[in-house]
Amino acid sequence: MVLAKAELWQIYNGLRYNFLYNGDINSIHILLNLYDLETRMTNISPKYVCTKEIRRRVRRLLFPRKDRQLISNNITMLIHEDINRLELTIYLEGYKNGFYNNKWANILEDKAIEHYSIDMLYERNFLFHYNVSIDEVKKLKIKICEDIDRENEEKKHLTDFITTYCERVIKSKIYNLNMYIDKQLKIEYNFNKPNIKEESYLSTKEIRDLYKMIVDIIIKNAINLYKEASWFGINDRVLNRYI
Repeated sequence: MVLAKAELWQIYNGLRYNFLYNGDINSIHILLNLYDLETRMTNISPKYVCTKEIRRRVRRLLFPRKDRQLISNNITMLIHEDINRLELTIYLEGYKNGFYNNKWANILEDKAIEHYSIDMLYERNFLFHYNVSIDEVKKLKIKICEDIDRENEEKKHLTDFITTYCERVIKSKIYNLNMYIDKQLKIEYNFNKPNIKEESYLSTKEIRDLYKMIVDIIIKNAINLYKEASWFGINDRVLNRYI
């Protein structure tokens, strides 16, 4: 049994690696099927939010460059698929973390029984996935998120996983950004005479600042996504006890 679990863990890691670093779509389909067989996951709904925030923050960082919109578009075009793969992977890891956390599942089940009859639990497709209006449930979700933050502060497992991926996949694209930018012409007026010239390339400092900002955005949003996925996993674990 231990060997079987070790072999399964290696398969999971291999599929995850192929999807993340090689963009192998078949690997993520196989991984999803394996997860579905193992956890009977039904409420998978990752939110892809990093790219939108990166686009907005790039424009702000590069102000007052005239070509900041063009640069923002180029960056998101270059890395959005890489970020989407990371977000999906982080979501699945968070979901599994929540699904197998019996401590929080037991506590949430106690809360569920206080508010729903056993018959209702057998009939529900969602528990507190989206609804945390009950004060005790809201406080519980906050505690779970704080627990994830505390564990990451101690082990750095999420931060290291994300930063390693960014270093290996995203960094080279940002540091070579000047190769992908179609330079725009800008018009400046000196003594009412037009002076037409090209926008300058991004400086080393601008590129370095861009990369740091992008990594910070990805870390923040990916960890929040992990928390949300863990919450879904815990809720599904409770509901799976009433199938």
